[in-house]
Amino acid sequence: MLKIIKKNFFLSISTFLILFFIFNLLDGERGLLSYLKKKQTLIDLENKELLLSNKIKNLELKNSLLTDNLDLDFIEILIREKFLFGKNEETLYIIKKNEN
Repeated sequence: MLKIIKKNFFLSISTFLILFFIFNLLDGERGLLSYLKKKQTLIDLENKELLLSNKIKNLELKNSLLTDNLDLDFIEILIREKFLFGKNEETLYIIKKNEN
């Protein structure tokens, strides 16, 4: 019995080690499957960061238009969007006062 164990000792140990390394390669905190999940999460977070930075730039631009020097065209756009003044496909005529 001892002779059979001695003959198969190297084979059983090497089989165990190979299975152990394959299992840890695929599963676990640093495994291949975990790496793929983390890579996808990183891509999602980078896309979200890009979207949020674009929103911040847009809000900063809108905020700069509402400083001391008011942009009346932008305020008119805001009023029409927020308070629903005007209708779709309407024609606007601007009448300017002649000083002559």
